[in-house]
Amino acid sequence: MAYRILLPLLGILAALAWGATWFVNGTTRSWFERDVQLRTRLVAAGAREALATYFRAGDRQKLAAVLDEIARDDRIMAAALCTPSMKPLARTSALPSRYACDALAKRGVVDAPKAGLDLFEEPDGGLVHAAVVPILDDDRIVAQLVVVHDLSFVARREAAMRRFTVGAFAVVALLASIATLLVRRFTWHRWTEEILRVLTLGRGVVWGPRTRQEKRFGPLLSDLRAMMTELASDQGVSAGGKWTPERLHGVLTDSLDGDRVVILANREPYVHDRGPDGAVHVQHPASGLVTALEPVMRACSGVWVAHGSGSADREVVDRRDRVLVPPGEESYAIRRVWLSESEERGYYYGFSNEGLWPLCHLVYTRPVFRVEDWRQYQSVNRRFADAVCEEVEGPDPVVLVQDYHFALAPRMIRERLPRATIISFWHIPWPNAERFGVCPWHREVLDGMLGSSILGFHTQQHCNNFLEAVDRFLEARIDRERNAVVLGGRESLVRPYPISIEWPDRRAATAPPVPRCRREVFAELGLGPDALLGVGVDRLDYTKGIEDRLLAVERLLERFPRFRGRFTFAQLAAPSRTLIPEYRALSERVDALASRINGRFAEGAWKPVVVLRAHHEPPAVFRYLRAADLCYVSSLHDGMNLVAKEFLAARDDERGVLVLSRFTGASRELTEALLVNPYDLEEASAALATALAMPPAEQAERMRAMRAHVGEFNVYRWAGRMLADAARLRKRDRLTNRLSIAGASEDDEALPRAGSPSPCARR
Repeated sequence: MAYRILLPLLGILAALAWGATWFVNGTTRSWFERDVQLRTRLVAAGAREALATYFRAGDRQKLAAVLDEIARDDRIMAAALCTPSMKPLARTSALPSRYACDALAKRGVVDAPKAGLDLFEEPDGGLVHAAVVPILDDDRIVAQLVVVHDLSFVARREAAMRRFTVGAFAVVALLASIATLLVRRFTWHRWTEEILRVLTLGRGVVWGPRTRQEKRFGPLLSDLRAMMTELASDQGVSAGGKWTPERLHGVLTDSLDGDRVVILANREPYVHDRGPDGAVHVQHPASGLVTALEPVMRACSGVWVAHGSGSADREVVDRRDRVLVPPGEESYAIRRVWLSESEERGYYYGFSNEGLWPLCHLVYTRPVFRVEDWRQYQSVNRRFADAVCEEVEGPDPVVLVQDYHFALAPRMIRERLPRATIISFWHIPWPNAERFGVCPWHREVLDGMLGSSILGFHTQQHCNNFLEAVDRFLEARIDRERNAVVLGGRESLVRPYPISIEWPDRRAATAPPVPRCRREVFAELGLGPDALLGVGVDRLDYTKGIEDRLLAVERLLERFPRFRGRFTFAQLAAPSRTLIPEYRALSERVDALASRINGRFAEGAWKPVVVLRAHHEPPAVFRYLRAADLCYVSSLHDGMNLVAKEFLAARDDERGVLVLSRFTGASRELTEALLVNPYDLEEASAALATALAMPPAEQAERMRAMRAHVGEFNVYRWAGRMLADAARLRKRDRLTNRLSIAGASEDDEALPRAGSPSPCARR
């Protein structure tokens, strides 16, 4: 009997081993080829300026020195420089004769449909890759660079990988076979009987004598079966496929019993302002938080509790301070909380944005902490927590607390709603423990946040920093294996949830075509049809690196004169937190810097820098992103930065280049962008030049890869993961509550009834 199970299993594992070996070899070879091609482009890009300079000077000795420097790379055998017609100019001593300029010319390289033709040969059993890359000078090919790579290590690694794969599958086959036989022989019959017995308790079917304990737990097991049915319905949450508003709504309906979600955030998604004409206008605030959460609320419905900051906000709410939005769709409600000027100054401008904001961002701005600001922060958090509790339905609602404005609110909500499932998401970076200890009320902030069921951050590093702070400052138990904190007997999970944007973006369906957007934006800026446009979109905030961005544009024009008169950088800058002195000073510095750069390089009607200081509605921002040749995101420290993802959503034409700071959370996902250190002006300006000269085919390849990633990991998936985790916690808590009730009932049953003798008396 054993061989009937064993032989088919071994056959399947052998087939899997062969298939895995074939797949691994093919994938490995493809990786190595792409790696070599990328290395060749990088080598050519790095040496292009020096080679072009020495070629113009006719200095063959220095050309040879540059080639020798290139060949110092361990995997580069040799290099040569040829004329455009493949006549030799310079070469390294180790260059094989079959890859000399004349030899390559005979093979027809110069007549190839495009420069950079790859040649693979196997002389003496070895594997060699040769690439011919054009050297440009002012967009003119002045020479051809030949780079020869030694790929003998590829064959060695493929052989090692084959041996490892076959060996691993052999071990797995042996262990699986032994485990299968043991399980079948010793446990199957007993396990089946036990499952049948447990599942039939409480249904009137008895497998053997029923004990008093089995009768006692019958109702509980009935509840457990219902819970298992609910959990089975959650299997679709983690299944593959695209996340859409409908799928997110299904998670809410199936996993959370259709309960509405209550969001607490300082900023409201729609602001009602009275304009100069006396009419009430609806505006969308410039906020990444709103960009991410507003599509989620449209999909899930519920209530968004926020500060009512618009000049006409009070005029449009009902008697409960609520208004239905979006206008015309009315799929969810905003509950507005009103703040006095002193409350707003202390809670928002003071503790939140002069204290916590610079504390959490590594931009070398000193945080300011005042006792009065802290008191206002406590008071306002209490008011918002009370508003949330007024909006919930049922004893165990789902509440999403957003960002650093409400670090104390989770604990306050927990005090009034002990069974609530509270998800807190921190939208900005979390600093290391030493830096966080600068805050005089660091323990109170941590305790407030640990009132949450789940604490979410953008990256695992931010989660690690938070756990480090808890470990240092609180008497709490930390479960490193599960990334959880237990404080006062209650567990809080700490999880990374990289935030994203709506996909597909609803604005893309109604936006004008890219050529039309480009014509309109160029007309607004007074640019010619052959101009090159770079775009930045930010609030005027010192963490966004706007000054460094403009300095990089200045350095670009200094290093690459060919872009003068043709390249313009448009900075869309929404005024922000103007009551804080640091923000007012930043605004003045940006104006002064833009004026200085324009004073140096402006020619006639052309200006290299245009600062558009105003609030721009999302459709206007979308038009600029669709019109741009590049988008530069230069944040000095950022939790995620959704502008980078919005640029990708706008480019359904698969054109344009994203230049992205390494210090954003988005850089961990969008690896096909040109990643730069915004403090390094040489690197940043070179990346801008590379972006402006990038061929359309490479732009499309990079854009397709990044758009596919954002399309898969969109904001509905972000919210779905959090709500699915919340659903599991909620079910666990409900089961725990039922167990507690059942245990209490048994204790009551064990107590002697009134008028009856005690157990001791009976004995």
